[in-house]
Amino acid sequence: MTEPSKVIHVRNVGQEISENDLLQLFQPFGVITKLVMLRAKNQALLQMQDIAAAVNAMQFYSNVQPSIRGRSVYVQFSSHQELTTVDQNAQGRGDEPNRILLVSIHHVLYPITVEVLHQVFSPHGIVEKIVTFQKSAGFQALIQYELTQTSISARNSLQGRNIYDGCCQLDIQFSNLDELQVSYNNERSRDFTNPNLPSEPKGKSPQQGYGDAGAMYPWQGSGPRGVGFPQMGNAAAIAAAFPSGLPPGISGTNDRCTIIVSNVNPDRIDEDKLFNLFSIYGNIVRIKHLRNKPDHALVQMGDGFQAELAVHFLKGAMLFGQRLEVNYSKYPNINTGPETRDYSNSNLNRFNRNAAKNYRYCCSPTKMIHVSSLPQDVTEEEIVAHLEEHGPIVNTKLFEMNGKKQALVLFDNEEQATEALVCQHATSLGGSIIRISFSQVQSI
Repeated sequence: MTEPSKVIHVRNVGQEISENDLLQLFQPFGVITKLVMLRAKNQALLQMQDIAAAVNAMQFYSNVQPSIRGRSVYVQFSSHQELTTVDQNAQGRGDEPNRILLVSIHHVLYPITVEVLHQVFSPHGIVEKIVTFQKSAGFQALIQYELTQTSISARNSLQGRNIYDGCCQLDIQFSNLDELQVSYNNERSRDFTNPNLPSEPKGKSPQQGYGDAGAMYPWQGSGPRGVGFPQMGNAAAIAAAFPSGLPPGISGTNDRCTIIVSNVNPDRIDEDKLFNLFSIYGNIVRIKHLRNKPDHALVQMGDGFQAELAVHFLKGAMLFGQRLEVNYSKYPNINTGPETRDYSNSNLNRFNRNAAKNYRYCCSPTKMIHVSSLPQDVTEEEIVAHLEEHGPIVNTKLFEMNGKKQALVLFDNEEQATEALVCQHATSLGGSIIRISFSQVQSI
């Protein structure tokens, strides 16, 4: 058996296992002073404050099989007595330092864009170029610094760190590339030395693949996202809205902004009603009703995350007697034209302010709607009279919060509540433009 050491060697550390997972496994036995994730080898090195703490941990796990996220991990004393800077920088790969870093991001719960990466890496030096791409192993990026010394500093400081608490862990290696070739400036790639690059391709694949260490890293996006609302601001709001992780069924990795909605009732639906429904899940850029297919429409959301929320929560919803089909469109955006309604500058877009709160309230259609921005002297009878044409109202509750009148209105079923929302959101009641959203409150 290896001689006891402060350093513990952990094997079978899968990509789904985070730095925090390992810390929780060993923190009951004492202070952990260093942790190195050897992602290329599915291993880790962990240094306790003293040998006694390491011995306690090893004795305990000699009788109990340690397991993380359903995966058994195997522990032993390391041949190292102390983790040195060289050990911490090795990370299972002996590449020569280079000004270009290959960054793999594990346990992605929130959207990662060029802006997010630039915010993380630019404090360590001048970032010239960034390219992001999806690989079978997950989300990756190439970060090109102006100087090699800067990239070394960034790698030493950021390796193994999380972009957000408990997720989006950075695994950083030196790339074999000499220079990044960037063709477009958008949310997937950026040349900070050439701001005049176009934002989207013209009839070509968005970005050519990159070779690194003999492997190809092809760009697999469906095209650049639409104009309107930069995702960088949303990333912070998403993290604040979902501190414990995204809702079940939401990946946070979708990059398609445009949605196709089919089986709509063409006699009762229009662009404004679609706006009222889809704006619950994000800002709306454009909407186009397909005249050659009257029961189809295209909706372009502000970014891929907002589009994913809308597809997830509205698929199969009932509206005007028909069950909506909501899917991602093959088109990256909606072109302007006489049949297209542009909402990019609409002050009715909900996510320009209080985005975190609005994300938190996203849900599938419910029987209960929440009505706000009401006049101060409004009565329950006036609210009922304004909404009852859409179905029997079971109950109402008028209340005041932060000095503003609000109401909960319970309908017989979800379809009636949805109809009331799409028809009456942003209408006038007693001289005030009211706001309506679905409520997750079960009863009044």
